[in-house]
Amino acid sequence: MGGSADFDLYRPSEEHDMLRETVRALAEAKIAPFAAAVDEEGRFPQEALEALVAADLHAVHVPETYGGAGADALATVIVIEEVARACGSSSLIPAVNKLGSLPVILSGSEELKKKYLGPLAKGDAMFSYCLSEPDAGSDAAGMKTRAVRDGDHWILNGVKRWITNAGVSQYYTVMAVTDPEKRSKGISAFVVEKDDEGVSFGAPEKKLGIKGSPTREVYLDNVRIPADRMIGAEGTGFATAMKTLDHTRITIAAQAIGIAQGALDYAKGYVTERKQFGKPIADFQGVQFMLADMAMKLEAARQLTY
Repeated sequence: MGGSADFDLYRPSEEHDMLRETVRALAEAKIAPFAAAVDEEGRFPQEALEALVAADLHAVHVPETYGGAGADALATVIVIEEVARACGSSSLIPAVNKLGSLPVILSGSEELKKKYLGPLAKGDAMFSYCLSEPDAGSDAAGMKTRAVRDGDHWILNGVKRWITNAGVSQYYTVMAVTDPEKRSKGISAFVVEKDDEGVSFGAPEKKLGIKGSPTREVYLDNVRIPADRMIGAEGTGFATAMKTLDHTRITIAAQAIGIAQGALDYAKGYVTERKQFGKPIADFQGVQFMLADMAMKLEAARQLTY
């Protein structure tokens, strides 16, 4: 085939483009105005949550069967990217709602899906993901949180660390050891609710960025939950956790792209205003090279992510 192609070799569909426009307009009108205050005060971006819920953009990944939009992975990525462009902290609302609920979507019973995905889709609850522990971050299989069977209940004890949106989320997917002999094959997944007796939270971590999204410890002190809150079969929790991360790592790439795009847009505005030697610095070739370089790397990252 000679000559250059007269069509895009790859581009998102028209629906995806329309979704981007919708999210961008919402983010600029209802999220961006609060971004600086959210960061400075280290407070949860409540305005962003309310705006996202009102527009049904807080958890687009939930299947239609459970009242969600049934969005594909690319649509979820676009939502997160466009929110992150306005406010990094706020982008963790759709991102972590997906992370926390995906174990239920991938491995949960039909009853569990109905019970927990419905309120998530409606915006009545957020979901967090509890895998890491003080001594089990990268080596997640070395976790110490235990779940012990007691009749038709499980009793959970342990500490989870670096949990995003902890204290704000109503639901938590918690990984716990049900059979210490089996290492990763002895870990099971459970849904724990914020109001379950024995659930409490540590102080918010002091972070270098994304300060509006609380990162806290989650304490489980003899938390007794019905046995049907186990996600999937006993011993399959670690496999579910890893599958979940395979699906959701890309959302963090989307967050990074959105933040980078926001920074580039800000820089483009700045160089037209800042003057040196009697002209805007945008007129200097050296500055133009830097901006072009940033734009190229950003577009490469975006294509890689999509």
